Amino acid sequence: MAAVDNEPVVEIRGVDVVRGQSHLLRAVDWTVRADERWVLLGPNGAGKTTLLQLAAAQMHPTRGVVTVLGETLGAVDVFELRPRIGLTSSALAQRINPSERVGDVVVSAGYAVVGRWRERYDVHDLTRAAMLMQQWGVAPMAHRTFGTLSEGERKRTQIARSLMTDPELLLLDEPGAGLDLGGREDLVTRLSDLASDGYAPAQVLVTHHVEEIPPGYTHALLLRGGAVVAAGPVREVLTAPLLSETFALPLDVQRDRGRYSARRAA
Repeated sequence: MAAVDNEPVVEIRGVDVVRGQSHLLRAVDWTVRADERWVLLGPNGAGKTTLLQLAAAQMHPTRGVVTVLGETLGAVDVFELRPRIGLTSSALAQRINPSERVGDVVVSAGYAVVGRWRERYDVHDLTRAAMLMQQWGVAPMAHRTFGTLSEGERKRTQIARSLMTDPELLLLDEPGAGLDLGGREDLVTRLSDLASDGYAPAQVLVTHHVEEIPPGYTHALLLRGGAVVAAGPVREVLTAPLLSETFALPLDVQRDRGRYSARRAA
């Protein structure tokens, strides 16, 4: 869906998420606008996936207000809201039957199901699925089973599926995890192309590694211990002092042609 204005697609205000004695998020404020592409960075247990689940309407906050695509969680039927959000995650991947054909994995997103059963798909659905598989480099695998794909091919299949419903918000939870160097670079290039598309939805990508941030991503949010360390334009946030604070380690950070790298400071 085209980003026709700069209205917020996600607004999070004063949000805590508490499970038992653990604070997964603490007093988080965050806004994502329609033309922005965000990366969420932080160590394990920082709260990145929890924050993404709030944005995906998969979880409600313990305290605070979460508004997604103009709808406030707790006052909306999330089953009507979720089809407007594209999501890739390891949890979703685990639900895909290894024997499911790739083409069916992608097209079945139109019915918000994982895998094809007795649904009927019209020419528009099949054409869109074919276009997305071509765009994400998995069209030659359309008749192969999901379980025979490489990790990179599986990740690209999931992204094609997440775009099937023409979502207004795209959430990517560690799409580079488990990829080899070639797979990672191919994925980063494709995500960079998507980021530069003015008709693409707002995007949020979760990662542990600055090397996986595609050129064209505009904003970054750093989390540690469930709290926001910094949030804003990438050039202001992805700095050595702020990343060192986030990962509790002195880091040198370099930027070259829109790509970042980080190493422990000598």
